Amino acid sequence: MKLYIATDHAAFCIKEDVKKILTDLGNEVIDLGPENDSRVDYPDFAHKLCTQVLADEGSQGVLICGTGIGMSLAANKHHGIRAALCHDAYTAQMAREHNDANVLCFGQRVVGLGVIESICESWCHYNFEGGRHADRVEKIEL
Repeated sequence: MKLYIATDHAAFCIKEDVKKILTDLGNEVIDLGPENDSRVDYPDFAHKLCTQVLADEGSQGVLICGTGIGMSLAANKHHGIRAALCHDAYTAQMAREHNDANVLCFGQRVVGLGVIESICESWCHYNFEGGRHADRVEKIEL
């Protein structure tokens, strides 16, 4: 799977670790920034990533900030983006299976690297189930 990744300055410190986890899971990972830990505005990177995901059919995204809240709020402003703030493997699984989420968000200050690894594994392993969930997802796309 092609995955775009972006962070803000708060999560820059774990970006390389997350890229390695995702690459080791067999994904192509494209880094959209930032280039260092200088202060940046998370909406700029959320919008950049969402634009890429929407333009590149079948791709998905990973957004990381301090809590994951800001990134998920900014990402969900984009029609066609279903960004899920996940705190563990189970929420990542449900986001994929039931909500057809196409952008994973989490917070560097909220979850540790071991939990991040399990979140990424779940995200990459599970797919949308469709069926009864498809009607609900359609209702999101008003």
